[in-house]
Amino acid sequence: MMLHEVPSVESEPGSLPSAPERVAQRTHRSAPQRAPPIELKPHLPRTATTSTPTPKTALPSPALTQSSPAASSPDDVDLEMSRPTTPRAATPTGDGSSTDHPHDGGGVEVDAMLQSITEPYGNRWRMLAVCLMSFCQGMFDSAPGTLIPAIEKHYDIGYMIVSLIFVGNALGFIGAAAFIDVVRERLGRARMLALAQLIVVVGYIPLACTAPFPGVVVAFLVVGFGSSLTLAVGNVFCGSLRNGTAALGLMHGGYGIGGTVGPLIANALVSAARVSWSRYYLLPLGLTLFNAFFSAYVFWGYDADGVQQQPVPLVATQAEGTTTAPSKTPAKRIDLAGMFSAMSSRVVLLGALFIFAYQGAEVSISGWVISFLIETRGGEQGSVGYVTAGFWAGITLGRFLLSAPAHRVGEKRFVYGVVAGAAALELVVWLVPNVVGSAVAVALVGLLLGPVYPCSAAVFMRMMSKHERVSGMSVISAFGSSGGAVAPFTTGILAQAVGPFVLHPIAIALFAGMMGCWYGLPNRPKKTD
Repeated sequence: MMLHEVPSVESEPGSLPSAPERVAQRTHRSAPQRAPPIELKPHLPRTATTSTPTPKTALPSPALTQSSPAASSPDDVDLEMSRPTTPRAATPTGDGSSTDHPHDGGGVEVDAMLQSITEPYGNRWRMLAVCLMSFCQGMFDSAPGTLIPAIEKHYDIGYMIVSLIFVGNALGFIGAAAFIDVVRERLGRARMLALAQLIVVVGYIPLACTAPFPGVVVAFLVVGFGSSLTLAVGNVFCGSLRNGTAALGLMHGGYGIGGTVGPLIANALVSAARVSWSRYYLLPLGLTLFNAFFSAYVFWGYDADGVQQQPVPLVATQAEGTTTAPSKTPAKRIDLAGMFSAMSSRVVLLGALFIFAYQGAEVSISGWVISFLIETRGGEQGSVGYVTAGFWAGITLGRFLLSAPAHRVGEKRFVYGVVAGAAALELVVWLVPNVVGSAVAVALVGLLLGPVYPCSAAVFMRMMSKHERVSGMSVISAFGSSGGAVAPFTTGILAQAVGPFVLHPIAIALFAGMMGCWYGLPNRPKKTD
């Protein structure tokens, strides 16, 4: 009877399956396995058949195990198949701090991923191009202090009228702020730099040709427009590198070298060679024309290589293990409103006011200290004309020698000390009736003011998110640079009425304004990279 029942049991599929074979996970190193396809569908148990019995529980596939954290236990996780960690994203907050996204699950420091001055290799040539452009800008900005007496004599004008050249330059900086994001979006950095330098060349032509004075004011406006585009790209490039304070120090150190060489050449041409003041601008014109082609060449593959390229602001959200599709918001619409949105930021507003006061003090001292020494201290053009060169030499040394120590000490604490020291030395220039002592004190003022701009630019960019940096720094540079027009123009008007000594109380008041704006900045930087 038992022999009769055994065949009937075997004929019923699934009622009494045979023992399954020993099963090994596919992710185990010793188990033979095929390369998994790109996308694995969830593993589903197959229906039992008479030929191949199936175990009661099906093993989950590796793809399903990795995508569903709740479905896997710590014992099931294979470290060799786990995904690498990604950089930790951060959400900027209003107090200058940042909050990591909880779904990132840890990450690595992004600082190690930043480019440096020497890596990749092309950054060395880009850094050289940025320094050369900054050098030419320094030659342009420092020359008016030495050339103003010659310009007044040539056009037979006074302090108030000649001060309009500072107003024209600042209007060019402000006008360029509305176009920086649009030009960068459409042309890229290489074409943008070439266009900016060619605009500066167009502005130099009327100056070199000794145009009528209204044409000189317009030429300063055109040069300011092109210089604003160049400065924005240079600040963002250097500030985004590893140890951006040192890179910004090199860039603005080149500006200081140009500021030192410019007055020396201008004073030699006007006083010794007895040539027209306008011939000086032939030299920066030729250098700027070279920079137009050189900067375009070295920055040509910068955006395509993805070196610190700003990503398209497509929004991706993740919740409950489900990722939604990014929104297709075009970046051009965001860039067009970048300047106006940047102006609503506390960091940008305080930064613009800080640079407004800084540029106002710097340009006022550089532009009017020669007139003060000639008229109040009784100096002569041939001897005191080099004091401006000493001021810019101090700025150059300060940016090369003090920028790196400022990064180690802390930029915020360091700026307090150097601004207070510059205000004290400005009192010495005002109150000590000695030409030599005033010249030395002016050079020391430049030494202390030198690292202020690179330190402040590094702090500002550290407090802004990555997509805010270009528009934010352009607003800070443009509206901040208007201080380089308002303060010298105000000094010229008051000097026309009461004398050039008003330079010193105006400069000290601007130093006090810098301290107030610096104190109002958030204490904790944003970690947004």
